[in-house]
Amino acid sequence: QVQLVESGGGLVQAGGSLRLSCLASGTIFSLNTMGWYRQAPGKQRELVAAITLGGSTNYADSVKGRFLIFRSSAKNTVYLQMNSLNPEDTAVYYCNARLSLGDYWGQGTQVTVSS
Repeated sequence: QVQLVESGGGLVQAGGSLRLSCLASGTIFSLNTMGWYRQAPGKQRELVAAITLGGSTNYADSVKGRFLIFRSSAKNTVYLQMNSLNPEDTAVYYCNARLSLGDYWGQGTQVTVSS
């Protein structure tokens, strides 16, 4: 069993910042890449950012230079620092964890950016 618990979503004005957190627990000895995806109404879920166990990162073009993904020293928590938010960033954000057992998802956290 693997559990992912997200926190940090909310309502923010355009230009503001938010930090999302995701804690992985349970049978996570094979935890590797962790990342954040988002899904806006009427759109497909898309990758926002991901980070490997070794610290390599990958970002969607739309968030490069504004968002930063990083992990705790224990490697079981992933953070997404979101700066210069705009209304197009409004979506439900999902944490993803990749293990040898498969992919796991958090319950999602709503991020709403008002103009």
